[in-house]
Amino acid sequence: MKIRPNIGIINALIRITIGFTVLSWSTAKLVKHPWRDSYIFMAMLAGMKIAEGILRFCPITELFERGQEKMHERREHENNGGEVDEIKEAANMMEQMLPYNPS
Repeated sequence: MKIRPNIGIINALIRITIGFTVLSWSTAKLVKHPWRDSYIFMAMLAGMKIAEGILRFCPITELFERGQEKMHERREHENNGGEVDEIKEAANMMEQMLPYNPS
């Protein structure tokens, strides 16, 4: 999988800013209450947001865009008589699966 930027510069700067804010808040709270696991979880989420901002890649945005592309392809396929194409593809696959009989 090739990672290419899928969020803008402003979005990336917002993610970095919010990530560092939440990271500093959670580590400050973690110093006072080290037995609470929620602060560790928040620090990990903040680190993930910082990494998304630096790389300018968000996996959730990528999944959403791929889902939209698949839905668009499916609609085009249905509008272009997709059922006929599927029958032809199935027939071609059956011909390829049958053994060759030269007699």
